Amino acid sequence: MYSMQQSISRLVAVATLSLLFFVSQAQPAMQHIKPYKVLTSGKQITIKSTKDIHHVMLWTIGGNRVVEQKEINKSFYSFNIPVNQKAFYLMIGLVGGKIYTEKIGLRD
Repeated sequence: MYSMQQSISRLVAVATLSLLFFVSQAQPAMQHIKPYKVLTSGKQITIKSTKDIHHVMLWTIGGNRVVEQKEINKSFYSFNIPVNQKAFYLMIGLVGGKIYTEKIGLRD
């Protein structure tokens, strides 16, 4: 009788943990929607934003700053990359103080 109760207790515990795991996995992840899009064409990068762009900085993966533009104050900004690299870090600062960073890559 005791081993039957112990088996039922274990079964209930496993079922409860499995249910909790499933429910926690089913919750939608909070995703932050960026208020801008980055478009690349060759060595040209274009940023289109729903809010005005205050400043833009671009670094190589090695940490060398290759583009820095301040006081843009427009919702559209385009620039050419002056170096032959394929991957960069991009920082976009919007008017109002919100800053976004991301890694971007260029195709051949």
